[in-house]
Amino acid sequence: MKVLLVDDSKTMRNIEKKVLGTLNVTEFVEAGDGLEALSAIAATPGGFDLVLIDWNMPNMDGHTLVTRIREKDKTTPLIMCTTEAEKNRVIEAIKAGVNNYIIKPFTPEILLEKVQATLQKLKAAA
Repeated sequence: MKVLLVDDSKTMRNIEKKVLGTLNVTEFVEAGDGLEALSAIAATPGGFDLVLIDWNMPNMDGHTLVTRIREKDKTTPLIMCTTEAEKNRVIEAIKAGVNNYIIKPFTPEILLEKVQATLQKLKAAA
């Protein structure tokens, strides 16, 4: 499984890598903002199996990134991992095309649960 981690915090990306490693995910690409993420997507033949996206980042925020990804790719699972907890923000992200939403700070168990639920839901729909 190939996962793209998009967060301006290297610490957060490391936490996500460690947690996803328990699912035997070994292939990660990291991006510090939306622009880096779009470059990584363009440079990755076959795309990613999962993308975790922070909302608040420099250069291009996560909401804009989700919108840009969904213009070309309707199927890759996208999970927003953010401190934005307001209900209207969650609704905005879902309308933009995220498959799931995790509010920081989260426990490793919550991250695993959301990732597994998202992947199972998509597998069932396929």
